[in-house]
Amino acid sequence: MTDWLEHSVFVEVDTPIDFVWHLWSDLEQMPRWMKWIDSVRVLEDDPDLSRWKLASGGFEFTWLSRILKVVPEQIIQWESVDGLPNRGAVRFYDRHGKSIVKLTVAYGIPGILGQVMDNLFLGRVVESTIQADLERFRIYATDAYAAES
Repeated sequence: MTDWLEHSVFVEVDTPIDFVWHLWSDLEQMPRWMKWIDSVRVLEDDPDLSRWKLASGGFEFTWLSRILKVVPEQIIQWESVDGLPNRGAVRFYDRHGKSIVKLTVAYGIPGILGQVMDNLFLGRVVESTIQADLERFRIYATDAYAAES
């Protein structure tokens, strides 16, 4: 039995939506701003599939993820198809020269692990980590946009 925990965080980025979309939709660049993501490799034979590796503090998890929905400059939705159970979406909102990026992530905690760990504590750690990831993305995007301008 698996318990699912879900978190949503957002950040405002001082760059246009097309630029933010371009950076985020290049999945293999995610480790540049996502602290726990060690690598992302899009499969050559199926670009809707990507192999992810999460590594932190001696823990390492991998999973294969499938893109379920893409609406350019609006949403990328995914779910894992093997490995670490997770699903979510990143949504983009145009704010006339600025952008809002909202990340929603849900992940499965195996029942036995959920009994051992305090899900509330785990949830706070995950939420603060993904919020920090979005803050790193904001800085990354802003710096990249300034370098291009």
